[in-house]
Amino acid sequence: MNNCHMAILRHARISPPKVRQVARVLKGKSAAEGCDLLRFIPRKSAQIIRKVLSSAIANAENNAGQPVERLRIANVLVEEGVAFRRHIPAARGSAHPIRKRTSHIKVVLREE
Repeated sequence: MNNCHMAILRHARISPPKVRQVARVLKGKSAAEGCDLLRFIPRKSAQIIRKVLSSAIANAENNAGQPVERLRIANVLVEEGVAFRRHIPAARGSAHPIRKRTSHIKVVLREE
């Protein structure tokens, strides 16, 4: 596991299925190519994943001295975080529950 580098973002305010749609595209690509690809995907989740990927690249460069050209995206894990529970007013004085979901995003890079 010493040739793997990662970055984790916890409690991102976006639901996991929305993030997984973008994360599926990245697996197996080079780190630089993944960063460029995310720049042109017009979704909020793409910008969030790009920040985490940039952090993982910076971790690999600073902690292990790895150049960006040798890094590949091994995995992008998106897990469910805590859900904020809210209520919205409904008819006849009642209330309906709303769950505002969060995500934990983990980007794992490996050396080629």
